[in-house]
Amino acid sequence: MRYGFWMPIFGGWLRNVEDEGMPATFDYVKRVAQSAERWGYDTTLIAELYLNDIKGPAADCLEAWTTAAALAAVTEKLEIMTAVRPGFHNPAVTAKMAANIDRLSQGRFTLNVVSAWWAEEARQYGGIFTEHDSRYERTLEFVDVLKGMWTQEEFSYEGRFYQIHNARLAPKPVQRPNPVLYAGGESERGKDTIAECCDAYVMHGGTVEEVAAKIDDMKRRRAEKGRPPFRSFGMAAYVICRDTEEEAQEELARITDVKAASGYASFEDFTTKSQLELKLSLYDYSVSNRGLRPNLIGTPEQIADRILAYERAGVDLLLLQFSPQLEEMERFAKDVMPLVESRRVDAGVTPGAGSHAAR
Repeated sequence: MRYGFWMPIFGGWLRNVEDEGMPATFDYVKRVAQSAERWGYDTTLIAELYLNDIKGPAADCLEAWTTAAALAAVTEKLEIMTAVRPGFHNPAVTAKMAANIDRLSQGRFTLNVVSAWWAEEARQYGGIFTEHDSRYERTLEFVDVLKGMWTQEEFSYEGRFYQIHNARLAPKPVQRPNPVLYAGGESERGKDTIAECCDAYVMHGGTVEEVAAKIDDMKRRRAEKGRPPFRSFGMAAYVICRDTEEEAQEELARITDVKAASGYASFEDFTTKSQLELKLSLYDYSVSNRGLRPNLIGTPEQIADRILAYERAGVDLLLLQFSPQLEEMERFAKDVMPLVESRRVDAGVTPGAGSHAAR
């Protein structure tokens, strides 16, 4: 199992808690990234939103790509996975930027390809916002251009959305043939697109049974397209680790006490403009990316056992959220990570990763 975490560029993860003690500043995320390396984390995911999805549209949030470049220069081991939304980017320029950050980080830069879902954000920032399936048509072309720019000395492309003529990109990325492309999606069109053009699949939080079914489905789609196995299957999850189960449940009740708060401003767009497999409740939405559904909530022993269950189901990367970030990340690294390893050895468990690790 690889342990990743969402970089707290929004100032926290809780929609009903205004101040989580984790400011949306570069000084704070730098401290988080450097501490994470010492504690044994492998990956950080930097979300790309120009408005704050957690604390409300008027709140501070950091821009993903400039933050990624800055973090690449002050870290040594951490994989920096940065989201990219085709409707806000020129793919040839994106390929150039990604190659540059990949070289700056010595091969530690990866991308999470995301279709935009927040119509109000697109309106404010001039993003291209289209109907759901059309967004995936654009994504396919966007990835075609990325890969072409990264692998060919001179690249041309004639598509519905993008036209590139005799473009050159040098230097190329360190990673060959390309920086790893992660993506997540739940609609039929989304899953087919990811199976066709991406390298790894990431999921919202779900139960072991839900996640196992998704992994099996994506393996099947990948094989039917004649593509090599996915390099990784990742899942988002929010962690509440406490000394007793009662303490963990008290914290869960505190963070899911839904009230009128600006952090819920994007709820309608997220639930109506994404084709989700499950109906999303305000309880699920209390933390982002359905992080409560994996139930990594309880004592270190309970959490370690649940992680092993996900590993057996095929998950090989956890993308975790914590609040407050630094304190809870350290607790998880010291109390849970070693337990997972020792219990795996004691049980004779072979990791059930769906494919090769991404790095």
